[in-house]
Amino acid sequence: MTIYLHDTLKGEKIPFEPLTPGRVTMYLCGPTVYNYAHIGNARPAVVFDLLARVLRRRYHVTFARNITDVDDKINAAAAAAGKPIEAITERFIRAYNEDMGALGVRAPDVEPRATRHVDDMIAMIEILLDSGHAYVAEAHVLFDVSAYKDYGQLSRRDLREMMAGARVEVAPYKRAAHDFVLWKPSTPDLPGWESPWGRGRPGWHIECSAMAEKHLGRTIDIHAGGQDLVFPHHENELAQSTCAHKGAVFARYWLHNGFLSIDDTKMSKSLGNVVLVRDLVKTVPGEVIRLALLGAHYRQPLDWSDETLESARRMLDRLYGAIRAIEVPPDLRRRAEVPDAVIAALEDDLNTPKAMAEIFSLTRELNRSSDPIQKQKLAASILAAGDLVGILQIDAEEWFAGEGAMLPDEVESLIEQRNAARAARDFAKADQLRAQLAASGISIEDGPDGTRWRRG
Repeated sequence: MTIYLHDTLKGEKIPFEPLTPGRVTMYLCGPTVYNYAHIGNARPAVVFDLLARVLRRRYHVTFARNITDVDDKINAAAAAAGKPIEAITERFIRAYNEDMGALGVRAPDVEPRATRHVDDMIAMIEILLDSGHAYVAEAHVLFDVSAYKDYGQLSRRDLREMMAGARVEVAPYKRAAHDFVLWKPSTPDLPGWESPWGRGRPGWHIECSAMAEKHLGRTIDIHAGGQDLVFPHHENELAQSTCAHKGAVFARYWLHNGFLSIDDTKMSKSLGNVVLVRDLVKTVPGEVIRLALLGAHYRQPLDWSDETLESARRMLDRLYGAIRAIEVPPDLRRRAEVPDAVIAALEDDLNTPKAMAEIFSLTRELNRSSDPIQKQKLAASILAAGDLVGILQIDAEEWFAGEGAMLPDEVESLIEQRNAARAARDFAKADQLRAQLAASGISIEDGPDGTRWRRG
């Protein structure tokens, strides 16, 4: 079986082959640590954690996810809090890893911090200056976009059209509006490092190029991130890395997850609809959040709502309910293989909706079976699939503890009885059934499309 991935640069799904047989290098743009991670930040972390899991079944993977710990937003947060910059970054690095861990995201193999790689950035900038792809102006070093003829290839933007349509005010030290900063000066109150161009700090884009080269090599197999990073961040990384490496391919596959909205509205601080993972995990199990983030294909937009979470919770209720009464022998659990159909779905450009459909197919088979041995084998296969996807990681009894311990089939049976009582105008019985559901922690809501339910 061949793994297929959708490459943003080529604009199509293509077979995956690593540069070095048996080994994969993968880089994911990580957080800028000035605040808690929101649910949009969590999507790439969860999606590409799953990709790393899938790849590790076949290859030795070196997965790097960086930390941006020098940035103007961090400087502003430190100034607003009246604290040293390191106090801000350390706090939110720790918080980010805790929050992602709650969603089942495994630690990357390498977690490079920008502040620990400034020498590598300076060295790359010097190469770009020597090769004529960058210039110095007023203590800034800028990448000369016009010196790289393929600029715009990743985002499919024509540089001439971008320049003609530019409405941004061009900084006086720039030759052109789209030239971007590699190094900028720092005032005494800001973080800074000594360099050939004076005390200053790196631009955002050069950070990832230098860290990727340091830990994964000049050419990496997979560069991943959110759709919002395609331009300008990844476009600029591609340009400067290619030029610094004398035309060598920077990333062989570019992968990007789709945007996330909140109730069909773009998430933004101004709208007050930013959902922080730290707040969410206080009331919602991490597995529910993880499955909700994987519910749509990773390249598609994902709308985040109460129904998104409730749908994921119901799915997990069904899965845990199916395996709840099955005693799987430890040796069978250890030997269980992820079903081929689940693997095939995930190796086809990480098709999580199809993978989950295959897991539910096994669940239906388990529910229909009356053979105890077959039920054990099916439950073991479901658990093996859960291990790969990052769900079903706790005991089923623990899952239902405190949630009324009522299984989905029981809930829906009572709802059917209630609806029948209402149709027969036996409102006393309908009210009694509603109260029985409420006592088990089940809330119901009648609507034109029928009765919907949720826990809590």
